[in-house]
Amino acid sequence: MLSHASIDASIGGLVTTIERTYELILENRSSSKINATKDVLVDIAQVVQECAQFITKYSETKTFCMPPIPVVFLKLIFFIGSWLGKSVPSETTTKVVKYTWKLEKLMQALRDRPIPDIQYGIKQIYEDLSSNCLTCADRVGLNEAKKCLDGTRVEILNEIVDWINNTDAATPRIFWLHGQAGKGKSAIAHTVARQAQNLGVLGSCFCFSRVRHHEQLHTKLFPTIARDLAHRDLRLRPLLVEVTTNNYSLRDTADIAAQWNKLILEPLSQLKGSPTGNAVVVIDALDESGTERTRATILEILAVYGVELPTNIRILLTSRPLVDIGEALNTSPHVYARSLDAIDAELTMRDIHLYVSTRLKRFRGTFSDENFQQLAAKSGGVFEWARLACDFMSPRNGVIPKDRFHQIMSHAPGDGRTLLDEMYTTFLKDLFRGSDERQVFRSVMRQILWLKDPLPISALDFMRDRFPREDDHYPVGYILNFMASLLAGANDVSTPVRPLHPSFYDFLLDERRSGEFFIQQGDSVHRDLAVASLSVMQAGLHFNICKLETSYISNLEVADLEKRVEENIPPHLLYSCRFWATHLQDAGFDPDLAELVRGLVTGEQMLFWLETLGVSKLIKEACWALISAEEWLQASLFLPNM
Repeated sequence: MLSHASIDASIGGLVTTIERTYELILENRSSSKINATKDVLVDIAQVVQECAQFITKYSETKTFCMPPIPVVFLKLIFFIGSWLGKSVPSETTTKVVKYTWKLEKLMQALRDRPIPDIQYGIKQIYEDLSSNCLTCADRVGLNEAKKCLDGTRVEILNEIVDWINNTDAATPRIFWLHGQAGKGKSAIAHTVARQAQNLGVLGSCFCFSRVRHHEQLHTKLFPTIARDLAHRDLRLRPLLVEVTTNNYSLRDTADIAAQWNKLILEPLSQLKGSPTGNAVVVIDALDESGTERTRATILEILAVYGVELPTNIRILLTSRPLVDIGEALNTSPHVYARSLDAIDAELTMRDIHLYVSTRLKRFRGTFSDENFQQLAAKSGGVFEWARLACDFMSPRNGVIPKDRFHQIMSHAPGDGRTLLDEMYTTFLKDLFRGSDERQVFRSVMRQILWLKDPLPISALDFMRDRFPREDDHYPVGYILNFMASLLAGANDVSTPVRPLHPSFYDFLLDERRSGEFFIQQGDSVHRDLAVASLSVMQAGLHFNICKLETSYISNLEVADLEKRVEENIPPHLLYSCRFWATHLQDAGFDPDLAELVRGLVTGEQMLFWLETLGVSKLIKEACWALISAEEWLQASLFLPNM
């Protein structure tokens, strides 16, 4: 066995090799050389990242002297070390030899690669453009604001990290983390995604949201993952280009099984070896992807064909334990199921105690550590309840924190209501005390909940001013300005307004749970939104809405088209252009509404509407909208007394 001194020397030699690699990259940092060696640089980055993890683990068990190395690598090494916090493997010397050999080989490849010619550059541009032609989802990725509080969820996070890093070929490809609403599944998912991104092992992060059901996100899941994986591993890009060139329909197909096979499984299987190490794909809130029908194919693929993924691919999946998801995943040998509801209650109470004491630390003169322990015990392991409890007790005008503490400690759920339901009810009763205030609350929330895409306060006001009833023409801020604990965008006129947690949706839409705060759908809300949308379009649409200098060029030739759209088509107008027909379809027949439809489809506004959809890259939605409007008008002919 080698002495510690010999091992220290070999580690030092590895660090010196990293330094030489860094210096070589600096010598070859011209844009032409970088473009020609992207694949080699990706491999170097991956190996250096693995070296950083390896050196960090070694340094935690044995103090040794390292030769001087670039600051950038020191920062990388110590950052990774601060997160991992784990023990060191014993096969140190073997790994040093392997890493040194890999780096030497990659440095030689870097030296040997010639500067590309024009033809090579054209090929690279073509690959760049082609790999971005898939119909992917936007705004579904990592949100660092959702991460766990530092020091909480340590055990489950370490368990997931160990699973990601496990190189055993028998390791389950899928880790299904499930639990009831408010348990913190999304926080864990975003924390893992953030740490994986910092370490260079994040393949993709895709987060479903129930407020975006109309976007059919489930049909964009696998194309988005394929694109992200290709951005991480450049070897996948020409493979995706080839498959989408040979089968052009794959670029925007809704055939989920074909997406899986052609865009993910086949390209990954063609890669030779796994030089880029393990990669994790995070899929958060699968239960919010739509109905059982819309996620049936995804579940079948993950449950049956997930085993065919390469051994270096990991999928972290989170959801509530819905029946269809459980039936599909619980019986699959390549799926490791982990329930947050089954985690040791003492560990969960410890984490919630840390969360509560951190949130309320400014008021330690008011609350004792015993109070924090009582709140943690009362939470029932539901982090969302703890968050709301802290908000409810935070001192502000007319609020006595200790009185609020005693109020929420007296909660006793029953009759099918949860502790979280009691917290929502307590919050709303405190905010809206009279019957008139609660009626206004229901009206505003009905508008928010039945929108097809969230809108900011300014847009909500603009549309509300065009509701048929004069009594509805009031600023929504009267209600929303007090609801920052429950709604995103409540205090910001430009941020789309949506419930902060999906459980608030469930509460408001279940009369048994929400009582007098119940939000009923009905066709009247869609009539109001259809009238508002058509009225907004009537007032806002006009010729050359983006102020283009000429109409004789294609959209692709307008360099700043996206900026022009943002500046000239406000959110309420774009929303109205997209969803007027959707609300019309769900509204009962009304002569005034029918007159607004007639005005759109028979006048020049129709051309302006098509122009607006065209410059916004939404022209495909026009056909469906017109068909829906025709069906709605035809159905009205068969109504009695017409």
